[in-house]
Amino acid sequence: MFRRAVVFVAFAALSLGATVRLYLKDGTYQIAGEYQVQQDRVRYYSTERGEWEEIPLELVDLDRTRKETAEREETVKADAKAQAEEDAAELAAQKEVEQIPVEPGVNFIHDGKLEPLKAAESKVVNNKKRSVLKILSPVPMVPGKSTVELDGETAAKRITETRPEFYVRESAEERFGIIKLTPKKAARVVENLTIVPVSKEVIEEQREVATFRKQVADLLFKIWPEKPLEPGEYAVVQFTDGKVNLQVWDFSVGPAK
Repeated sequence: MFRRAVVFVAFAALSLGATVRLYLKDGTYQIAGEYQVQQDRVRYYSTERGEWEEIPLELVDLDRTRKETAEREETVKADAKAQAEEDAAELAAQKEVEQIPVEPGVNFIHDGKLEPLKAAESKVVNNKKRSVLKILSPVPMVPGKSTVELDGETAAKRITETRPEFYVRESAEERFGIIKLTPKKAARVVENLTIVPVSKEVIEEQREVATFRKQVADLLFKIWPEKPLEPGEYAVVQFTDGKVNLQVWDFSVGPAK
């Protein structure tokens, strides 16, 4: 039993991969690489002098020494566990990224799986007509106020998570984010537009949601809301300021129906 105790003390010190403070009852301590309790004395390896030394057991505060050693062991174990969890999370994230399609678009992360969101068809609506908004051939802008809308009062995609996570893969560097849509009879408003006469400057107003963003590869980003989303209609959007070239991937948030 005594030999096992000696071995354990030595192993505990070595497992820390560092030094141990061998406390004395007068409040001072010796820096030891390891120590061994041997009957009426304590034998320890002095890291300061690089040799084994001995000190009477009655002068050593073993309780304080063992308590600090145990605490350091717990810290090392906790750090090792945290590092292992972090490594596992990074590996899982890497595998997740490898599953994302190479085509530009938005994918929703659900139960560790990726679900592609379907791009919605948006329309520019003014007091005269509705025009389908096409990225490659933008709608001519008429001075005044208009709205960009989606048909229907709710999205086909319903998400029950209040802090959903998405991967956004772009074809070129553009702005993107999550916005809240404004309900309207038989439609949802993506943004309000004001086209200034003469200059034709376009002012776009969106209800943007505060998000966290992380770039995981070239033109590939992960995005999620900073705070839980209230039930309602939302969309991931990609656009260039002042160009009215919105790409929209809509979804609703709320309990499953």
